[in-house]
Amino acid sequence: MVRDDQAASFRTALPPERIAEIDEVIGRITRWARSREDIVGLLLVGSCARNAARPDSDIDIVLLTVDEPRYLLDDVWAMELGLGELIRTQSWGAITERRYSTASGLEVEMGIGSPAWAKTDPVDPGTHRVVTDGARLLHDPAGILAGLLAAC
Repeated sequence: MVRDDQAASFRTALPPERIAEIDEVIGRITRWARSREDIVGLLLVGSCARNAARPDSDIDIVLLTVDEPRYLLDDVWAMELGLGELIRTQSWGAITERRYSTASGLEVEMGIGSPAWAKTDPVDPGTHRVVTDGARLLHDPAGILAGLLAAC
């Protein structure tokens, strides 16, 4: 849970334009995910989730889907979202990172994985570390991510 004084600190550490851009990108991705039946979870993690972003921070999102190849084999969805140029793809076990750079230089890291990433019996140590470092639910229609957050 973020205290009011932490949120105020986050809001003053970034220029208003960057705050607006971060909020707009997160909102755009969230609205898009809610319209897709194959996306079963969307979780904001890292500095933006814990309201500690700096001017050089990126946006870190975990996208859980029942159709991983759709998001790993082409970037049509990323182009639709206006995420910019793909600058890196890297596997982190159960999650594959797809990192994009927008026209303004804001980087958006989409960690794409299956719902198995959120398993709670037991919680994977890497998953636990990601969640406890800061996490905010964006889309969780079946409660998969809420269960993970409660287990952590």
